[in-house]
Amino acid sequence: MKRVLFAISLFLTAFSSQAAIEILITEGLDSAQPIGIVPFEYKGTAQMPQNIAEIISADLMRSGKFNAIKPQDMPQHPVSSAEVDFSAWAERNIDTIVIGQVKDVRPGLFIAQYQIIDIVRGQVTGGSPQTMSNGKLVESKAHILFESRPLQFDMSDFRRVGHAMSDRIFEQLTGIKGAFQTKIAYVLVADSGTRPYKLVIADYDGFNEQEIVRSKEPLMSPSWSPDATKLAYVTFENRQAQVFIHDLYSGSREMIASFPGINGAPSWSPDGSKMALVLSKDGNPEIYIMDMLTRKLTRLTNNRTIDTEPSWSPDGERLVFSSERGGRAQLYEININSGKVNRLTFTGEMNLGGSYTPDGKSLIMVNRTRGNYHIAKQDLRTGALQVLTKTHLDESPSFSPNGNMIIYSTLHGQNQVLALVSVDGRFKARLPAGEGQVKSPAWSPYM
Repeated sequence: MKRVLFAISLFLTAFSSQAAIEILITEGLDSAQPIGIVPFEYKGTAQMPQNIAEIISADLMRSGKFNAIKPQDMPQHPVSSAEVDFSAWAERNIDTIVIGQVKDVRPGLFIAQYQIIDIVRGQVTGGSPQTMSNGKLVESKAHILFESRPLQFDMSDFRRVGHAMSDRIFEQLTGIKGAFQTKIAYVLVADSGTRPYKLVIADYDGFNEQEIVRSKEPLMSPSWSPDATKLAYVTFENRQAQVFIHDLYSGSREMIASFPGINGAPSWSPDGSKMALVLSKDGNPEIYIMDMLTRKLTRLTNNRTIDTEPSWSPDGERLVFSSERGGRAQLYEININSGKVNRLTFTGEMNLGGSYTPDGKSLIMVNRTRGNYHIAKQDLRTGALQVLTKTHLDESPSFSPNGNMIIYSTLHGQNQVLALVSVDGRFKARLPAGEGQVKSPAWSPYM
């Protein structure tokens, strides 16, 4: 139990790594909404460096809400709204398609534009590209849900532009802000070498992996600052637990906690002005709050048992934390101003590693029932608990900033891997790292 309860424990199995993770969808596409991301028209003297339509399709499928059909299964490949055969798409039960155009302006510079087409609306209007206005025939755009302005970018930005398009499409169709331009932080540990432990950040889909810190001693508990410019983490580089803050732009880092005993579980407040920490400098592991301007510490809990894993509410007024004060580990909430503590969880043998959903209405947590650890969600109003995963050792859940997906660490066979699950539990995917293993994921805020 303590291996799961302590974010700063020394349980880290050695494993190897490779350059990037890969998302493998395992469940949930059958219930997702079909959508057609038509291959973009390309005008250029050389081959298009990357396939933007493939990037968008992959993004939308990983959201758990859409099933992008394969290009070979499309009834047609229109390059303009006037070419769309609405009846042909409707026969395949596809309500929405995306078409686009990419132009090679000069070597290394491109312009792209795209449109979101409503097939149902196009059918209602007869699919006519023209309509009457003031007695004149004008081009009808009633079936175009969204048309982008021309986007200019260079060769290195194809993936970023694709993710930006995905964000817009996702928000247009769901009303939820897209999170495809975000990043994840995680820990890799190699089974050989003098410095096997690595703290890594990558795009949410595993591309553009970047090593932040490498150490011969364990690294753990990465936590993003609200502006996504810094990472706090725990290191044992100096043979004791210490908390550092790493500036992702300058590369500089600062040690903020190195007291005798435990220094762990850093968690930024929503406005970045404070950080919650677990320290045992005064005896038992307790929750402290550090003012990030003055570095002044305020002790928040004072209990004879273990209090750990603090996480802030969206309004910054409360913390959820794991505690053994009731016997086994459960989740409690403490009011920052009054110090009042309430127990939040009662279902199962233990509940720990809790965090609030971005809307503050639910908790996500690790629930242990019959000896198995699963990711679960609890409604804070009703107390109803929903188990989201099926594997037997799931831990370290972290929300996407839009609250749509959860990334977490799990065992797949003998390997430690990352996995995704939608907030309703319907969609699931694994993120294996080839030859290696990964754990302790943290999803960034919006970049």
